[in-house]
Amino acid sequence: MLVFLRQEGVDEALIARIEQFRRDYPAAESDTIRIPSPKFKYYGVDVWRLAITAILSGENLLLVGPKATGKNVLAENLSAVFGRPEWDVSFYLNTDASSLIGTDTFKNGEVSFRKGPIYACAEAGGFGVLDEINMAKNESLAVLHATLDFRRIIDVPGYSRISLAPATRFIATMNYGYAGTRELNEALASRFMVINMPVISGPDLEKLLGQQYPTLKEEYAAQLTTLFEEIRRKCESSEISTKALDLRGLLATVNLVENGLSMHEALSVAIINKSFDEFERTLVEDIVSARIDGKLRKEDIFRA
Repeated sequence: MLVFLRQEGVDEALIARIEQFRRDYPAAESDTIRIPSPKFKYYGVDVWRLAITAILSGENLLLVGPKATGKNVLAENLSAVFGRPEWDVSFYLNTDASSLIGTDTFKNGEVSFRKGPIYACAEAGGFGVLDEINMAKNESLAVLHATLDFRRIIDVPGYSRISLAPATRFIATMNYGYAGTRELNEALASRFMVINMPVISGPDLEKLLGQQYPTLKEEYAAQLTTLFEEIRRKCESSEISTKALDLRGLLATVNLVENGLSMHEALSVAIINKSFDEFERTLVEDIVSARIDGKLRKEDIFRA
């Protein structure tokens, strides 16, 4: 990952501080299984510089942006760059204080405390990824207040108070507009450094496709990038919803073609059919047909 950062143009002084951080806070051997090996890299040197500096400064991060901006990819990449074990917490209707911190359980004939992901992350000095934090209930958010601010503590009712290990950081993601989301309250927002995630640029998307599929011909990486940008423009002008604006789907399209489907079949299952409204699905299919030859197969788009 540090080689990748250098290729992206991240300043050597920052990379040296990352290396020092890793020496100062080596991960326990039992936690190394949690250190991610990212399948995808995040491209965007300006965002990298902001995120790295915030973490080195002891701050927590809130990554805010629309769909397909790489929020979760960046969070995973940051855990890998800093060599920290990662705990993922997805907020949903039933996420409450006990599911975050832990709860009593009956084991070996006695009551014991089963640690939740926030407790385990804090104790191990890990990076906690708080996915879609603006879907959390008030009870869940209240748990995070003392954890995320200068106190850096977790009070476990009936047990003890623990202090966060020095390397512990929390990286939250937030997407406006999804069903069930709401505004983040001011008290919680103040505990994060906020990065507005930009949409991936055309050149960076081509680099991502090339990195993921090294034998993909450049002309088809460019065509798929143009298709993705065209779908984005249609979404921004409200001609279609964001259902078809799926970066994972675009990458999966190439994977499906590599495994035997035609381009039309791959685009249908990975992008077009994600628009469940028939009229919108027809519009997306027209966009795709205008940009990509559906008859293309593996031997056409990959180098031998």
